[in-house]
Amino acid sequence: MRCIPYTTLFGVDPAHDGRHLFETSWLLPPTILAGLRALIAVYIFTTIIIIWAWDGTDGDRSAIGQSFSYFTWLTYWGLGFYFLVAAIHTAWYTRTGRSGLFSRWPRVCRVLHSLLYTTVTTFPFLVTIVFWALLFKPPWYSEVLNGWSNISQHGLNSLYALLEIILPATAPHPFIAIPVLILLLLLYLCVAYITYHTQGFYAYSFLDPGDHGQHSGLVTGYCFGILAAILVIFFVSWSLIRLRVWLTGGKIKRSRYDPVRQHGLSDGSLDGRGRVEEVKRVSV
Repeated sequence: MRCIPYTTLFGVDPAHDGRHLFETSWLLPPTILAGLRALIAVYIFTTIIIIWAWDGTDGDRSAIGQSFSYFTWLTYWGLGFYFLVAAIHTAWYTRTGRSGLFSRWPRVCRVLHSLLYTTVTTFPFLVTIVFWALLFKPPWYSEVLNGWSNISQHGLNSLYALLEIILPATAPHPFIAIPVLILLLLLYLCVAYITYHTQGFYAYSFLDPGDHGQHSGLVTGYCFGILAAILVIFFVSWSLIRLRVWLTGGKIKRSRYDPVRQHGLSDGSLDGRGRVEEVKRVSV
């Protein structure tokens, strides 16, 4: 029985490296894509700094440490680091026409980047749905800062995820990412209950089973509901990416330093490391 390489399972087959799917777009030139990703990263980290600065000066310093117990905050940090790394990758490709960092790092790093891309195009939608459907209670926030922070973390987060679905030249998610998403949710569930037993509070009220476990059935229902939601979100995200690839016909706006663009070659003229293969002419 033929063994399928793990790189193929995770959608990072070396034969496709020369296409630079993570660093390019079908619509935007690499320079603009790198700038957009960098701008989003700056906004995300600026938002975090402002919220923490406000908590630190407003007498609620404990909220800074407690923020790491919230799935919202963890996914927001993930978004920030993804866009930062993606901007660096894209900027490097823009200047050299090659995947400088991907080419130097172990292959497993490309696998991890593929999984990170899957999380940033699925988890933000889960955060937005759960917050506005279950956690938000009217009326609207009386303080501008609270309103802005919640829009940034529970609204714009999904906009960033949608942009990463629509704009890049990325391929659809590998299906092996599904158990990884489920594992990450289970690990977060551990974090939530460890937080309760160490700090005495539930990050999300729907995880509270009650003093005598009287709400345990409801908690189980919420957990399975979130599991179903992430599966639906995954397949919707996968379908949108697949639709985008089909509509664009695999079109890619390349760097002027890319060997494909310089030599007018097709993607098949590149080896697994993005180098131009020697074309041998046979005399007839």
